[in-house]
Amino acid sequence: MRRAAAIAIGVLVIAGCSRAPSISDNGTTGSALEAAAQRTGLIVDPATIDPVGAWARATDRVCVVPAADGKYRVGALIDYGAGQNCAASGIAERRKDGLRIDFGACRIDARLSGDRLIFPATVDEACARYCRGRASFAALSVDHVSDARSEAVTLRAPDRTPLCPA
Repeated sequence: MRRAAAIAIGVLVIAGCSRAPSISDNGTTGSALEAAAQRTGLIVDPATIDPVGAWARATDRVCVVPAADGKYRVGALIDYGAGQNCAASGIAERRKDGLRIDFGACRIDARLSGDRLIFPATVDEACARYCRGRASFAALSVDHVSDARSEAVTLRAPDRTPLCPA
């Protein structure tokens, strides 16, 4: 008898764990929570982040400088050595949570999260033309290391051309 009761309780516990939580507020609770966290400064509202400056992590680099019409000049460099690199420059527009970067036909929607600029895990096939070897702009993640325009304009491609010309 005890064994049957234990099995019945076990089945009920497992069944209860397998149910998906119901969301009856259409996500408004999560949105309200995120808005409250932004108001208190717990998380930074991406719309308030100034992207101008130098961004880096290990051998990955990104530069962002102001351009005309509220846009930005942006350049990106990935250098893993021995023919494994990417280098491109272009224009970026501000989006609510990041930057829309256009390197010619290569378009990337990068996300700003605190002091980090994050490229998506997959990028346009057109982006491969800016890369050699197995390097890729996919999942590039860099930290904001300087907000100085003067530092950002020093970033150069492997052929020494400026990626964010002054």
